[in-house]
Amino acid sequence: MAYLVVIKTAYDTAPREAEAAPDRLIEGAPRFKTWDIDRALNEAGHYGDVRTGLWEATPGTTRSIKGESFEFCHVLSGRCEISEEGGETHRFGPGDSFVLKPGFRGLWKTLETMRKIFVIAS
Repeated sequence: MAYLVVIKTAYDTAPREAEAAPDRLIEGAPRFKTWDIDRALNEAGHYGDVRTGLWEATPGTTRSIKGESFEFCHVLSGRCEISEEGGETHRFGPGDSFVLKPGFRGLWKTLETMRKIFVIAS
């Protein structure tokens, strides 16, 4: 097992593709691509499930519900606007990073096709 994982900004492999679930779709017809890069399952009981990957979304607005997971995001390209229920609205673009914590609920509006690196711990 490698203990160093290099994260590229593009992959030649086919991504997992999806569209917004009907109960989460607010506006548009966003499409999603996910390249799963690495997964560490309960290593020595310390981390739980940790997934790393690359994610891409086309424009549209969806309801975002994190549940019990933490998600770190680093935007590579494109732009989005995230509004937390009862909180502020933030815009993110290339070079920006943020964390969505367990319990986050709000709207995710992809303004222009975006690509991000993600790390999810649950």
